Amino acid sequence: MELRELDLNLLVVFQEVFRERQISAAARRLRLTQSAVSNALARLRRATGDELFVRTAAGMQPTPYAQRMAGPVAAALSHLEQALTPSQPFMPAESRRRFNIAMTDVGEVYFMPRLIELCGALAPGVEIASVRAAMGDQHAGLRAEMEAGRIDLAIGAFDDAPGALYQRRLFRQEYVSLFRAGHPLADGPLTMKRFTAARHLVVAALESPYDRINTALQKAGILASASFSVPHFSAAPYIVGATDLVVTVPRKLAERAAAPFGLVFVKSPLRLAALQTNVFWHRRYNQDEGNRWLRTLVVDAFGEQAGSGQPGARPFP
Repeated sequence: MELRELDLNLLVVFQEVFRERQISAAARRLRLTQSAVSNALARLRRATGDELFVRTAAGMQPTPYAQRMAGPVAAALSHLEQALTPSQPFMPAESRRRFNIAMTDVGEVYFMPRLIELCGALAPGVEIASVRAAMGDQHAGLRAEMEAGRIDLAIGAFDDAPGALYQRRLFRQEYVSLFRAGHPLADGPLTMKRFTAARHLVVAALESPYDRINTALQKAGILASASFSVPHFSAAPYIVGATDLVVTVPRKLAERAAAPFGLVFVKSPLRLAALQTNVFWHRRYNQDEGNRWLRTLVVDAFGEQAGSGQPGARPFP
């Protein structure tokens, strides 16, 4: 017997007859006529090649074959019912779910402190872990992890996200020049001449769109003369806070780092397009209540248009 040729409704009839041991009782529970139940049972007998039930003085008694069927059939129908049951509402105050969010080191500095604060107030049992984010054809691993549900959200300035991911804009930001308070560049406007004459710290990021910074530094003749570089943005505030170096970073990082590290920042004179940061999620989990809660939390906390009525502030589907 090929399973694809079997009407699964026959298994529902089988289960009720096995439970009730009577055609009439099974028909009442199924809200069918007795003839409909008898016909269904006859079809299942033909499909299995077994009598399944034998009429006796004690009712319809199962054959050994039916006895072996009963347990697996009941389990299979139970799994199907669970699969088709609507998902339960996500209760953040009671949940102990772990969420993984893919983001860059810049994202960790900007997003994680606020997310920790919000979860402490709204969802004390929820866990949030960050993982390194990269997008593009050369980084298919992240897309696969999101499709499998091992990464719930990705947050970043990705401009090459695949079609399998839904996205929503959070904010746009410019690039700024970041340096210590009291730096000579703090006096007067930051012209290109003064900018190119300064000593620079280079963040040797290869990921798009941050690689545009070094392209602009190279065009300005700065990259070739720079003596110091680091692979990550997160180290930059520590270094420029203790030296006379200048570093070009996204504005949100500068806003987070300025006060704790005694830094100031001004708009960079480099010609750099603004960064647009979005939140991404896989379409498989668009209706997942926990995922919906988390991405709504992110948009409400960080979206520049939250509550404005603009297209970027639409309720989630």
